[in-house]
Amino acid sequence: MTPATLTLPHRLREQFPPLAAGRAYLDNAAGGLLPLRAIEAITAHLMRYGATNAMPSHQPGAEMLALKHRAREATALFLNAQPEDVALAQSATALAFRLSAAFARLWGPGDEVIVSGLEHEANASPWRELERVGVTVKVWHARQPEMRLHADDLAELLSDKTRLVSVTAASNALGITVDIPAVAAQVRAAGGWTMVDAVHAAPHTLPDVQAWGADFVMFSPYKVFGPHLGALWIKPEHLAYLPWPKLSFVPDGDITGIEHGTPQYELLAGWLGTLDYLRELGDSVELTRAALVSAYARIAELEKPVAERLISGLVGKENVTLYGPQNMTGRVGTAAFRVDGEFADQTAARLTAAGVDVAAGHFYAVQPLKDLGLYPEGVVRVSIAHYTSLDDVERLLAGI
Repeated sequence: MTPATLTLPHRLREQFPPLAAGRAYLDNAAGGLLPLRAIEAITAHLMRYGATNAMPSHQPGAEMLALKHRAREATALFLNAQPEDVALAQSATALAFRLSAAFARLWGPGDEVIVSGLEHEANASPWRELERVGVTVKVWHARQPEMRLHADDLAELLSDKTRLVSVTAASNALGITVDIPAVAAQVRAAGGWTMVDAVHAAPHTLPDVQAWGADFVMFSPYKVFGPHLGALWIKPEHLAYLPWPKLSFVPDGDITGIEHGTPQYELLAGWLGTLDYLRELGDSVELTRAALVSAYARIAELEKPVAERLISGLVGKENVTLYGPQNMTGRVGTAAFRVDGEFADQTAARLTAAGVDVAAGHFYAVQPLKDLGLYPEGVVRVSIAHYTSLDDVERLLAGI
């Protein structure tokens, strides 16, 4: 594959083997598809190393250590961070719960946490766990009908007791985006920390922890066309005194202390394969931050017409209720809707029988769907990626 071929969406789609089945895959919010080089990297790793662990006393073990370092460095590039501030583990949810365990050793009665009303439970349940040690948890509700977060509502909740505000960069259920730098600045001015869930935003917008100004940022490589992994960035000034449970020999302040256990080396290899795909999508010979910025400009270019057709097509159907914004302003290419006279799972079953794969349910987005009166039955969710075609969306609209 050369950069020239990437100008042709059908050639790009050939890099994602599941698309060859001819189905319209529209559940990218649950997990993206992997490009060939990521799949090949995982296979090559297992063929060469099996389940070899890091062990500096022999060559294969030393190569595992080097792989881990490369994956951390590349993930740091993806986040615009330093490698020593980035953790990689089995999921973002697991990392959030480990961070919550550290907070439980710092905070108690009289301390407060604010959870946004748009959150996936990965950025909500870990902080609600703090209620067990006496922390008060408040909800920053989104305003209906568009389900947007407003700074005035947050201001009413913030106080000198606020320790943490958790907020998503993009709602995994509704596709609504949030102005993270503005939220982080508001929380910082009140003396609190900001925890950002970038899981749903990261496939569409390149995270930038420096520009965002947050204290903690997590995302999931498996939503960004990689294998099942989670990643967490911690602002370096916090590392020295976050007392998460860890193995006894790991020094205080060492980010590896939160990773817990043996890394999934084959998946780290696959994630590096995905980043190499993004490097080439960015028309670069080396994996650099500039290459990733260029790749995401290409992703935005590819997604724009598909997302616009998705939203306009749903809005134009009289038998469909689209939740959240009724246009593409302040959203990514994810839509939650219901068809008149059908439960969400009925709509999804009918569509998948026709070769169009969408999601139905609440997707762990408990608070926003409760606020909309749609929990636990949920909604139909359609979510695109840069390899989604206009034909995929037309098949969806015709099937509805």
